[in-house]
Amino acid sequence: MPNFDVASTVPMHPLARQALLAALDEGWADPARLYREARQARLLLDSARESVAADLGVRADELSFTASGTQANHLAVLGLLAGNHRKGRHLVHSAVEHSSVLHAAERFEADGGAVTTAPVDSFGRVLLDAFATALRSPGTALACLQSANHEVGTVQPVAEAAELAAEAHVPLFVDAAQSVAWGRVEGAWSALAASAHKWGGPAGVGVLAVRKGVRYRSPLPADEREGGRVPGYVNVPAIVAAAVALRAARQEAAEADARLRALVRLLHERVPALVPDVSVLGDPALSDPARRLPHLLTFSCLYVDGESLLGALDRAGFAVSSGSSCTSSTLTPSHVLAAMGALTEGNIRVSLDRGATASQVEEFLAVLPPAVADVRAHLTPTAPRSAAQGAIVVDVLGQMCPVPVIELAKAFEGVPMGGLVAVLSDDEVAAIDVPAWCHLQNQSYEGTAPASEYLAGAEGTAYLVRRLS
Repeated sequence: MPNFDVASTVPMHPLARQALLAALDEGWADPARLYREARQARLLLDSARESVAADLGVRADELSFTASGTQANHLAVLGLLAGNHRKGRHLVHSAVEHSSVLHAAERFEADGGAVTTAPVDSFGRVLLDAFATALRSPGTALACLQSANHEVGTVQPVAEAAELAAEAHVPLFVDAAQSVAWGRVEGAWSALAASAHKWGGPAGVGVLAVRKGVRYRSPLPADEREGGRVPGYVNVPAIVAAAVALRAARQEAAEADARLRALVRLLHERVPALVPDVSVLGDPALSDPARRLPHLLTFSCLYVDGESLLGALDRAGFAVSSGSSCTSSTLTPSHVLAAMGALTEGNIRVSLDRGATASQVEEFLAVLPPAVADVRAHLTPTAPRSAAQGAIVVDVLGQMCPVPVIELAKAFEGVPMGGLVAVLSDDEVAAIDVPAWCHLQNQSYEGTAPASEYLAGAEGTAYLVRRLS
């Protein structure tokens, strides 16, 4: 099965696998001890640390290994806030950060801190003016900005944000999980985290780099290992394999970048031509490495349940991902797509493995249209309609996405030019998807009203749409 979901995790690089097996024999001992096997393990650990540090552009003594990228993000956010508590109790982050960063921010807020979320544009790139304004707020102790977005591939202006943070005397933390395999994160950032399984290393190895001079205090109990930042026994064989994988990924990056950008461009051109009612998300500058990752493309299909579409593509032999608001694992909309003002339903993220071929992409393009058509055919309920307050009323109360947008589209078939449709819904996702549908279809979103104004006794919201074309 072609793996088109490497943004979630990358198969272990062959060289990393070899290094892991060798290190299991040579690096099994406790590197903190003094006997021969322990000294050998320590040499392997130090060598791996120096290798990873060089690839990240930091000093070896600025780098710690963690149990995961998620742990590295948590330690970074909470540790930097603790270390800079004298500055104040205010945290700034973009609206599209990884959930692990958002969860750390929620923890900080629950403990009495203040959090400002900087908005993004329709491509998912942070608005620097708003970011700068938030940085200048009194008491700002930390700012967070990912290097590249994990859902749509947009590269963030980290170097510019770092300059703004420096002017405000605020440390900048960068979650670099999605970009580290492709090159260094430029700019005078203060701390950086990443995860080995995103670049072809083994799972269970994260990295946290905190530059010298940056105030940091671990939120965990004191421990003598890893400079006191990360307690516990490090997995030397896995760390060795992670270092080998990162070096290999960097050596292959230029060739893979050029080849995968061409395949993503093919997807970008062909998907909307083959599948009706599709919106491609993220920055359209496919050839600019400063604006988007080379291997990732996300598109939203109108009138499709994302989980059902994933299943259909899986049966067709393709592993892809979705941040759909309709997935049973979350039942909440993608915060990234919501922040972008994009349609949250039926979205598919294609992230190509470095071994992906043009023939695999062509095969995917062949199976996608019938998969979408089949899912749409099974999601065609007809909602009750009536008229009130001069509007066609579509009652989808009690039904979840993508039904509200499906019924809205159906209602438009009989709406005169200038006519109004009131979509009655109690699904919170409708607040995102109805305006996004209007934007995609060039119709006018007129705002909301209580559902009871259009249906007596109804509890929910009326989303008002006026036909322009």
